[in-house]
Amino acid sequence: MTKNTVNETEPMVITRVFDAPRELVWKAWTDPKYVMQWWGPKGFTAPFCEIDFRVGGKFLLSMRTPDGWEGWNSGEYYEIVPYEKIVSSMYFSDSKGNKIEPEQLEIELEAIDDAHNVILFEDIGNGQTKLTFIGNETMQNAIESGQLEGWAEQLDKLAAVVAGLVQTK
Repeated sequence: MTKNTVNETEPMVITRVFDAPRELVWKAWTDPKYVMQWWGPKGFTAPFCEIDFRVGGKFLLSMRTPDGWEGWNSGEYYEIVPYEKIVSSMYFSDSKGNKIEPEQLEIELEAIDDAHNVILFEDIGNGQTKLTFIGNETMQNAIESGQLEGWAEQLDKLAAVVAGLVQTK
């Protein structure tokens, strides 16, 4: 279940509870072979994922739409507290990780200046983990641009990956 908080000036916040231990949710979020299974909204694929998972490390992800268009995102890790918190930037990029302004892709985006994505992993007992994603967009813009829906669909895909990890554990 996804809970969305709507506020025109506050950042996008999405929470999701997974029926899995925090270590498995963390693994699905940070291991490239699992990220490639859930990155992108429903119907999208992620043909490339490279992660240097350390403070100062960078990531590079591709997302392919059902009609074949491929977009890239990159970012840098600023804070990593194992199994609890990840703080990173994320931006549109080319296939080498060089930043591209959203306007170059004809995308209107009003990210909060100097903001970073924050992902929190909380053990809530009974083998469940609460993930909270705090984005660098305002909630209002995330709704209008479709990002909120896209992230909700990605978290649905993440839930399926996590469920598979639970079954194989």
